[in-house]
Amino acid sequence: MSQDKAKFISFEGGEGAGKTTQIKFLGEALRHAGYEVVIAREPGGTPDAELVREIVLDGEPGRWTAKEEMLLMYTARSQLVRTVIGPALERGAWVLCDRFADSTMVYQGYAGGVSLETIQALHKLVLGDFNPDITFIMDIAPDSGMARVHSRAEVLNQFERREAKFYEDARHAYLSIAKAEPERCAIINAAQDATSVAVDIVQVIKDRTGIAL
Repeated sequence: MSQDKAKFISFEGGEGAGKTTQIKFLGEALRHAGYEVVIAREPGGTPDAELVREIVLDGEPGRWTAKEEMLLMYTARSQLVRTVIGPALERGAWVLCDRFADSTMVYQGYAGGVSLETIQALHKLVLGDFNPDITFIMDIAPDSGMARVHSRAEVLNQFERREAKFYEDARHAYLSIAKAEPERCAIINAAQDATSVAVDIVQVIKDRTGIAL
């Protein structure tokens, strides 16, 4: 990868994997090194997409079918790429995103039952070949991740109230994606303390981009 080219980096993983904390750490490191950083999240990241986030995450599990969730996610994703991520990359900023298309493939596809071919076709229709340059797969055992969620959250969203099998399926799916796309994905042991995780992430950035952090 070119040292000067802006990068789009996504953070993926199950519930309680520490994505938000690590995005903050990496963002601070990049800014300290002189780069502009834009932080986004999915679903969300724009006023309209945040409304989609509310209607997708609120309510009881089963309120939406997996196919309906997929369509809502891609509606929000399309606007986020068009109005935030794309323009940021064009002006040379680094974009760090809490979840992206892999989440749809995992949650609505592997774990939700929508065919992977359907999701791939929708991605092609909406975003073409657009994907992150680097994706960190924050790997943690589902029971450990959910213990973190329960320790900090006053109210759980509908993805945090699923059956245990859903989280196991999601973890296996993320690892399968990482195995299939090693040039894009990097598996991070998210069960470590936050500082150790941040060190691992920075090392991947250095190795894959050549920049000094």
